[in-house]
Amino acid sequence: MNPISCNGAFNLKYTVESGQPLTFHSQYSKRDNVEHLEYVTTKGKIEIRLSNSRLSYLSEGGYTRRSAGKEVMERFGLRDDLQDIYKRINTDPFMAKAISEFRGLRITQNDPWETTLCFIMSQFNNIKRIKGIIQRMIGEFGYEFDGIRLFPAPEAIAASDIARIRSCGTGFRDKYIRSAAEQFAHSFNPERLYGMKYEAAKESLMELDGIGDKVADCILLFGYGKKEAFPIDVWIKRVMERTYFNGRKRSVQKIHEFADLRWPGLQGYAQQYLFHYARSRGIK
Repeated sequence: MNPISCNGAFNLKYTVESGQPLTFHSQYSKRDNVEHLEYVTTKGKIEIRLSNSRLSYLSEGGYTRRSAGKEVMERFGLRDDLQDIYKRINTDPFMAKAISEFRGLRITQNDPWETTLCFIMSQFNNIKRIKGIIQRMIGEFGYEFDGIRLFPAPEAIAASDIARIRSCGTGFRDKYIRSAAEQFAHSFNPERLYGMKYEAAKESLMELDGIGDKVADCILLFGYGKKEAFPIDVWIKRVMERTYFNGRKRSVQKIHEFADLRWPGLQGYAQQYLFHYARSRGIK
């Protein structure tokens, strides 16, 4: 195993169970006080181990030691200064509870295509079912390399028919998945969004079929590292209205405006702590 350093606290379990892309296709386990995580990309396979705060990794497939180390550092936000982030988002007692409960949860930055596929699948869905669908899509469309079934590239899905996509359990999302795959494979350049400002990047994503406000923000936060994105799903809308608006209903736009003023530049981190705290505590 290759050791790797981390800037501050890192809780692997909280991070991979908090509704980020790795929630949907990584394999987490804990044995003899050692945490293990395995996941595939379009390039190879990564294995993470965390024991007594010591983090290490192995890779297979198309990775070198250096490229795998870069993948892990960037994927898990290990350069993020969590202490500074906590100082900036800890604005009230509710957020303080969320931070205290889930200290070490980090925002992951994933491949834009992987993130897009995962969050198109998330619409009107639950985590358990999304995991099953993504795993079946890896099995059906993932390229086999050195005995590893890789995360499916957009070209593999774009070349398929709707029936084969639907056989993975996608339901009505099949046409959106096929459309997004075709655009990623042939006409949409995901790399250009890295250099775009948040608002322009969001507009560009929402031009793709099946991508609305919430999914676009998920892709920008977890695929491009744009931490000003604030995805609003049913959990976030409930907890925001209950906690910050005295139980009164508010539009998605008003909630975005509140988050922009409350946690400028770190709306995404604030959202992730609120989301995971609300889900884990069953807050209605």
